[in-house]
Amino acid sequence: MASGSKFAEVKEEIDRVNQAAGSVEDFMWETVKLLHDRMLKYNWVGFYMLEDKSPDSQPRMLALGPFQGAMTPHTRIPLNQGICGAAATTGKTIVVDDVTLDNRYLACSTETKSEIVVPVFVRNKVVGELDVEATSLPLSAMKTANWWSIAPPWLANSWKSSPDEQ
Repeated sequence: MASGSKFAEVKEEIDRVNQAAGSVEDFMWETVKLLHDRMLKYNWVGFYMLEDKSPDSQPRMLALGPFQGAMTPHTRIPLNQGICGAAATTGKTIVVDDVTLDNRYLACSTETKSEIVVPVFVRNKVVGELDVEATSLPLSAMKTANWWSIAPPWLANSWKSSPDEQ
């Protein structure tokens, strides 16, 4: 199956999940499970959410949210560290085709070859990000497929309709 049609199928499934999820957290769990299970080269898929405040004037942190894959030692990441911190700080998608060539990469698995981190915005503010690690090179082709540019609004749309936001 061509990757373009695989992306289209996954997008349709995530659209259905978005309509059926009872909460934002349910949506995030279903999304990471679907991406991890359906996109076989993705060895780790998860959300990191920006904490509201950090105690004692420490830098704000990204906190691990729903994920699929091996447990990571990176359950909290300062905004000034790693590819995840860079994506949340800049508000830009970061694609690393070869993690061994990027000194920002916070190693979790020796199987990971590439990573893409997509910021999630709600009301024009970064609130978290979707982090995908893959066992193949490169992930940049996925960025050009426009699939990643669509993914974050699914989460934002779920957030906007959550009872906490009304």
